[in-house]
Amino acid sequence: MSKKRSFREKLGDNKDFPRVQPLTGGMEKRWGPGTIVLPAPYEVADLMRGVPEGKVTTINQIREVLARRHGATMACPIVTGIHARIVAGAAGEDEDEDEGKRDVVPYWRTLKTGGELNAKYPGGLPEQRRRLEDDGLEVVARGKRLFVEGHERVLALLSVAG
Repeated sequence: MSKKRSFREKLGDNKDFPRVQPLTGGMEKRWGPGTIVLPAPYEVADLMRGVPEGKVTTINQIREVLARRHGATMACPIVTGIHARIVAGAAGEDEDEDEGKRDVVPYWRTLKTGGELNAKYPGGLPEQRRRLEDDGLEVVARGKRLFVEGHERVLALLSVAG
């Protein structure tokens, strides 16, 4: 049986990304004609790293920047989401290895659509909530889900320049 790769190893494996390709088949039916970028993990990490304290971004905002950066119609929501999870997991591994490490990607500032917190990040919802509140942001419950209140007002400006 092979050893499970760490998130840090996954983050370093760019495979053949980034790659821009035409939208075809079911993707073209769903989103229309155009092109889609499958981003590299390092691109997602760089955008997540650029979110300052007191600000947030969303996966959709990251996708928009990646699409513009590559001249594509859109960025793949699945690949972008997977890479964001890998970035968060690698940051969690970095923190476990070196308490207080200063260069950890602030993954907790990357939210799901509508400003929702992501339970799949290290420490789950309680840890993401704590970190966001430490950043001075208000987290509110809507049913069983958690959101950054007024997240639209604190969106970071992400650079299209790569």
